[in-house]
Amino acid sequence: MKQILHYLFNHHTLTKSEAKSILTEIAQNKFNDSEITAFITIFMMRSITLNELEGFREALLQMALPVDLGTDDLVDIVGTGGDGKNTFNISTLAAFIVAGAGQKVAKQGNYAASSVSGSSNVLEHCGYRFKTSEKELRDDLEKGNICFLHAPLFHPALKKVAPLRKNLGLKTFFNLLGPLVNPARPKHTLIGVANLEIARLYQYLLQKQDNHTMLVHALDGYDEISLTQDTKIFDKNGEYIYSAEELGFKNISEDHIYGGETKEEAAAIFLNILDGKGTLEQNAVVLANAAMALYNTKKYGDYQNCFELAKKSLLEGKAKDCLNKITA
Repeated sequence: MKQILHYLFNHHTLTKSEAKSILTEIAQNKFNDSEITAFITIFMMRSITLNELEGFREALLQMALPVDLGTDDLVDIVGTGGDGKNTFNISTLAAFIVAGAGQKVAKQGNYAASSVSGSSNVLEHCGYRFKTSEKELRDDLEKGNICFLHAPLFHPALKKVAPLRKNLGLKTFFNLLGPLVNPARPKHTLIGVANLEIARLYQYLLQKQDNHTMLVHALDGYDEISLTQDTKIFDKNGEYIYSAEELGFKNISEDHIYGGETKEEAAAIFLNILDGKGTLEQNAVVLANAAMALYNTKKYGDYQNCFELAKKSLLEGKAKDCLNKITA
């Protein structure tokens, strides 16, 4: 590792194969914690290259515990995290709304590394038991239209670096990898990105893939449709900017999507919204993200129709039913 670090400290970058090899060796415990932390820190001081991102991604997918859910007609809604905004669990709520609307979801998530509460934290608090068995995951998908994949159980490299990421408490390149390495390989993915530089990098990478991937970025720095500012959207057909009004809502202020100071507060907000007791602003944000995820599948008509499906899912309790069915 010393040679690698010296090479990178001298402003060199890794080839795709080098990046793949190093991340594989990290997962194989070939380096100590100090060496790994130094390696991670380098990518906090400069931008990751496309070759490095591709290599890291290939390594994680190659080492991942394989998952066959019997279909790839699945949705994932996920953000890079690390935007520093401390919102409530918008993408996880949107995933349950999508499931309640009739679309099967394979949601990958993790414990929070740089925020108060990640999707794994909130679902664990709600009584969900993490699973790796294909049969159990398929059962959840059958019962509740959604299954949850706790990333460290499927990615040995993520499990190895989790304590280091938590100790750093800052955004690392692993934030960028998470949305790209769902082992269920869903056909439809809505990815929230925290800045336009990341969006461009993802766009180059995802152009090579044969699936429906949409990138969303709020122009004031949120890694989701936040409705606090206009939203920039990228798909294979181009780039678009939507105002809150064009998405069917009004602009909201940042405090309306605040996520709380503790995991308990975050879980209470999560359940309150799923129970249909969220504020108009909280509901608006999760519905906007859920509707866009449904629209991205190209299966449910135009955005307005997708919004109506999402609204029924939340307000008629269908989304909450999905959670109840997989936590019973």
